[in-house]
Amino acid sequence: MAILGVAIVLFFIGIFGWLFLNASSYIKNLKEEVKVIVYLQDNAKQEDIDAFKQYIESKPYAKTIEYIDKEAAKKRFMDEDGSNFEQFLDGNPLPRSIEFFLKSDYVQKDTLINIKNDLSQNILLVQGVEYPAYVVEKMGSIIQWILIGLIILAVIFAILSIILIDNTVRLAMYSNRFLIKTMQMVGATRGFISKPMNIKAVINGTVAALIAIGIILGIILLFESFIPYLKDLRNNSKLILLFLVLLVVGVGISLFSTQRSVTKYLRMKLDDLY
Repeated sequence: MAILGVAIVLFFIGIFGWLFLNASSYIKNLKEEVKVIVYLQDNAKQEDIDAFKQYIESKPYAKTIEYIDKEAAKKRFMDEDGSNFEQFLDGNPLPRSIEFFLKSDYVQKDTLINIKNDLSQNILLVQGVEYPAYVVEKMGSIIQWILIGLIILAVIFAILSIILIDNTVRLAMYSNRFLIKTMQMVGATRGFISKPMNIKAVINGTVAALIAIGIILGIILLFESFIPYLKDLRNNSKLILLFLVLLVVGVGISLFSTQRSVTKYLRMKLDDLY
């Protein structure tokens, strides 16, 4: 029952951790969908454009970058709008451009303003710089509140989980209180009394963690089979780290609670055990 109780608590910790990791990955992917478009002057030379593209590629904020010539801009416009402006206009009025997606760490209002100002300095080459400023501003405040909420929930959940595991182990140790006291009365040292119980605590914590990890992994694979997008959010290294945390928490708290219970019963008088 002690193993089952600890496994249930670790299961809920793991599920919350998985949701937190997925939320973090989703927010990162959402940020990296922000695109900056640098419109180029009509008279810009191709070698200057190539040099400017390399300049942007050298910057740490650029994730992927693409040069869009006039024909590519025309094709994109016709695919999106479904009309052919050449029926009404002579030539192609669409400007050439360089488009790039940002890394998530740089999707911030002030950072984007600095990037825009830096790129706009080349007035002989750059006609204008555009990005979804309103979306970035709103995204920043919303994401900030979401992260604060998740952190608060994580702290509360961690405290409650530690208390629940501690109480579960202490309740299991309650049945051994007379055994502990009897060993003490016949001259056994504290280390001799604690050693087998600590070993049992480590084994129980490990088994409970493995049970919780197995169930969590099964649920993750089940959800990913129904929602394939979750596979894109999965970070295997972080998921392994989460499982290691569950193992450490299960063993650590079980060992700590067992040691605390043994010390408590060793200090109590025999009459108080009743």
